[in-house]
Formats: sequence, structure tokens, C-alpha cells
Amino acid sequence: MTTTALVPNDVLRAVRMGLRLSQDDFAKALRRAGVELGEPNEASKRLVQRWESGTSRTPRGVYARALERVTGRPVEVLGFALPVPVARVHVDGKGGHDMEADATGAAGAEPGVQAGEEMFSAVWLSRYEFFSSSRGDSYEGKHYVVIVQHGNRLTVQSLPGASSNPDSPLTLDLTVDRNVVTGTWVEQTAADGYYNGARYHGAVQLLVEPTGRRMAGKWVGFGKDFDVNTGPWELRLVDRSLSRATLERYSRPPE
Repeated sequence: MTTTALVPNDVLRAVRMGLRLSQDDFAKALRRAGVELGEPNEASKRLVQRWESGTSRTPRGVYARALERVTGRPVEVLGFALPVPVARVHVDGKGGHDMEADATGAAGAEPGVQAGEEMFSAVWLSRYEFFSSSRGDSYEGKHYVVIVQHGNRLTVQSLPGASSNPDSPLTLDLTVDRNVVTGTWVEQTAADGYYNGARYHGAVQLLVEPTGRRMAGKWVGFGKDFDVNTGPWELRLVDRSLSRATLERYSRPPE
């Protein structure tokens, strides 16, 4: 008999931690969101645990809409394994129960990282540089971010209010292969900022220093004028604690 390995939803966990919410607080926020949306739900700490552990991989529509309300992100980018039928309304008289775990998606090989190793899970300072052709000068973006590691996967989420540019949440989805980190990044700029709420994304590759306390490399992405740009990017370890008090301490713009 073949046993399917669970794939934890590290994206949802990182987003929740970025909001400085415990699993119980997150469930309460989902219930409040359901009331505000006119779709009461029965979100519980246990349900959040099932999502984050990968036991349950696809939320029903009533929960999907509450998740979007609480996180401010489309449910499709919250780490769930399958497309979520957000538009479908489930009427069962109970607010809906979450679907059972899907039987597909076994975890693959994880080169370069020992099983259970989580050396990168911590608070980091992210810093990148970019040239603004429209302003003719170079600028930098800084964020305090939370990295959540599972095997060779790193989920990176900026903390609320922890950006040098107001209201510009940053996320990265990375893979570690020995001392090479490769992946993608997404940043949503402020609606009232210079870039008028534009959503930028691209690729990044970093090298991890032997101390494990710094990663440095290059990003690539398109610019405001639809040209492809690149520049330096680094992540520096700030605090290995992921306690609520620590996350609150770094939920501020970097100096």
C-alpha cells in the first residue's frame, strides 16, 4: 500500500505569521470575516492546523472568500495545492465543512537539505536595489521578512508595516539546493505611491554564505516601461526567533 506524504502549506503559515496571528486568532478573524461577508463559517484552530499541515488542501468557497478578506490576497496565491472554486456557493445549512485531503501531490526529493532541517526559518532583512529610468536614479527597497522552511522550500513573507516603502508587501517562493537559492518574487506597490499600485514580479537567485547568515545575488524583472531590469538583492539574518513578540518587534520600517 502506498502512503501519500503530506505537503505542508508553508505559504499560508507564513502569511498568518506575517499578520502576527496565532492559529486560534486566525480562525477567529475568519469567522468575523464570514459574518461581514454575510456568509457565516465555522473556522476553528483545528481547521487552520489542517490547512497548514497539508491534511486539508482545498478550502470551500465560504472559507476561500473569508481567507481573501483576512489576508488581503487572492486565495490562489495562499499555497493551496489545487484551484479553489471561489465562485461556487455551497449550501449545506452549516456554513460548510472543509473538504477532505486530496490524495495527490506526494513530496519530491529535496537535494541539499537534510530532512527536518530548518536552518533558514527566522526573521531576515531583505534589501534590493533598482534603477528607475523615469526618475533617472537608483533606489532600494527594504523589508523585514519571515522565512518559513520546509525541506528545500523557503516561503518568504514581509511583515505588516515592515517596508521602507509604505504598503508594499513582498513575497518570495524559493528553493534551496546546497548553497544556491533560486525562485520568484512578487511585490505589490502602494495604490497611492509612485507606481500607482502596480504589481511587479520576477526571478531571483542567491548564494548562501558559509555562515548561513546572509544570502546575496541578483533579481530580474520587468520595469514600469516594460523593459527587463536586474539588480542586487540580499537577505541578512536578523533574529532566529519566530515568537509573536519578535514578529511584533520587527513589524516596522527598517532603519
